[in-house]
Amino acid sequence: MADKYRVKWTREETILAFDLYCKIPFAKITKSNKEIIELAHLLGRTPSSVGLKMANLAHFDPELQARNISGMSNASKLDAEIFSEFSQNWSELSYQAQQIKARLQNTTVEQIIEIDYVEENNNIPTGEYREQVMKARVGQYFFRTSVLAAYKNKCCVTGIALPNILIASHIKPWRDSDEKTERTNPSNGLCLNALHDKAFDKGLITLDKNYKIIHSKQLKETQMDEESRQWLQSYEGKQIILPDRFYPGKQFIEYHNDMVFKGN
Repeated sequence: MADKYRVKWTREETILAFDLYCKIPFAKITKSNKEIIELAHLLGRTPSSVGLKMANLAHFDPELQARNISGMSNASKLDAEIFSEFSQNWSELSYQAQQIKARLQNTTVEQIIEIDYVEENNNIPTGEYREQVMKARVGQYFFRTSVLAAYKNKCCVTGIALPNILIASHIKPWRDSDEKTERTNPSNGLCLNALHDKAFDKGLITLDKNYKIIHSKQLKETQMDEESRQWLQSYEGKQIILPDRFYPGKQFIEYHNDMVFKGN
């Protein structure tokens, strides 16, 4: 493939690279990654070039910096601007990226993202309201994809790796979250199996500041067979399986502790 050798990356190309950066584990940012190869083909660049751009963006990731992973040191001013702008507005990152991709592929956003998120909106008239609905659906798609990728498609409590029963759970509930900075922020998410997702959502379990699982008194006293009780109790006090990136935000955990968890 002919690469745009020495041709500067545009704002739109960098947005696409940052969107993909959020959706795959840092360890999988390689030229052999299928998704990187696909983006490279779309942009007319080499997989190595795309991988390098994503590594440049990683230079500004505060979570990686905290773990002494610095990414590449030759990041551009544009890289810094894109990271700063969209790490404060995750929903806009996901929506703009899908719009750019749709235009490059001569298709629509609806045809790009998973049908589960758009099929119910096919009859909504074109206009501002439809755009708002689509933006919300794209944000949900981005949130789920980014959270599950961060946890390597495994439940952070049990390690179950069955995508059909895995849920990207909000730590601070969606209804209470800021639209720009919290609703689609991957750090406001946990990858949980359906049972633990429901228990977390209803405040029957929570996390402490060290990411250890706490059970509520209500859950402990709920009637169940002894095998189920032992299974549930085996996870209490254990640290969750931490993600590759997008560690659960301490501010979101504190909110869940104070406003959602039913306590002991």
